[in-house]
Amino acid sequence: MSSRRISSVVRVGSLTIGGDNPIRVQSMTTVSTNDVEGCVEQAKRIIDAGGKMVRFTTQGTREAHAMQQISERLKADGYGQPLVADVHFNSNVADVAACYCEKVRINPGNYIDPARTFKHIEYTDEEYAAELRRLDERLVTFINICKQHGTAVRVGVNHGSLSDRIMSRYGDTPEGIVESCMEFLRIFKREAFDNVVISIKASNTVVMVRSVRLLVSAMDVEDMHYPLHLGVTEAGEGEDGRIKSAVGIGALLTEGIGDTIRVSLSEEPECEIPVACKLVDLIPDCTQLRSEAEASIKDATITLRVEAPDWETMQLKAAMAVGALLIDGKATKLTIINPQFASHDLSALADNILQAARVKFTKTEYISCPGCGRTLYNLQQTIRRIKEATAHIRPMKIAIMGCIVNGPGEMADADYGYVGAARGKVSLYRGKQCVEMNIPEEEAVQKLLALIAADDANQ
Repeated sequence: MSSRRISSVVRVGSLTIGGDNPIRVQSMTTVSTNDVEGCVEQAKRIIDAGGKMVRFTTQGTREAHAMQQISERLKADGYGQPLVADVHFNSNVADVAACYCEKVRINPGNYIDPARTFKHIEYTDEEYAAELRRLDERLVTFINICKQHGTAVRVGVNHGSLSDRIMSRYGDTPEGIVESCMEFLRIFKREAFDNVVISIKASNTVVMVRSVRLLVSAMDVEDMHYPLHLGVTEAGEGEDGRIKSAVGIGALLTEGIGDTIRVSLSEEPECEIPVACKLVDLIPDCTQLRSEAEASIKDATITLRVEAPDWETMQLKAAMAVGALLIDGKATKLTIINPQFASHDLSALADNILQAARVKFTKTEYISCPGCGRTLYNLQQTIRRIKEATAHIRPMKIAIMGCIVNGPGEMADADYGYVGAARGKVSLYRGKQCVEMNIPEEEAVQKLLALIAADDANQ
């Protein structure tokens, strides 16, 4: 079994992460953070399911203050697990949230940089350096507030929200993703603030795995050993979401990388916890299976023999065992053997794993976010409607996103995107390009179908 990467220990309220602590699992509420009652109830369900931390989207200072009420309510009911504020686009909100929450997540792509525009902007060396000085000054203020209140920080980089500044120098690459993170970590290290956890996430499992590995190497060079939070963003729902998460997260867990994880499913948040716990429990078996699978490779065919008591365990175990081998291009074919299950089900599972690892595409892929307090429509109902409406089309990638935080960025990997633009309004994208804005929600699915049909007719 691979030895676990040695990381520093971070304290988040009463919880410790990293070092030789267990791998912690967590989830995020999906209702508005201003809905204190709704957040408290969802948080309780997440914790009762085994979640060790609960995250809440925190768009503004109103939501940051609501976090104080949520925390007080949970503690009064005997729930002392740490709460995490998730901040985008407004560094001032991070300052406020740090006074009330055990941990604050900030996104390097939009902490001081404006929202990504996908336009190539040229920066001179002087202009680039000036932006880094502005980042430095603003981040030090936040660090001092966190020191004062004993608040931990997660530096959470998302492939879907890299800044135009980073894109101008590094492009849409793992190197750019890592540098976006390292800019922040160098300031934390200089300021002797070590209560930091890091995440690098993407909906593309190949990008996610390669970027995390590259980050580990970059941190080693600069003598940094922060714990890592793992996740595949916009993994989807049901079997597809579980397999995609197992491929990406599992590839790293079987290499000893990872101190806390979240499985991002477009389902009720408490449904994520048992899947995450199962991935952690499967690490020893899947590490051994990975070695056996690698030894089985002949003419690019992995032959994987898997024992599993139920179908979900089968899905997770198989995907986790071969994820890294497929992502690294060591094989392009997969045969799964288990006499307990039907051969056609095992063949379909193999195809789903190959698709999750970006090796072979056999059906339409739905890149859908898990939802949060920013989501502007009923995500689960919308996913079902879009899946039913597009069941007949040729295989492609369709992104279904609740808001603009990662929407346009993660849709760069999709053919079409359906994004919440305002309450009751949806914008449609072709790749990175917004082609129709602010469509009434009741018309948006048919407009999406019309867009796909028109493109097909013009090909």
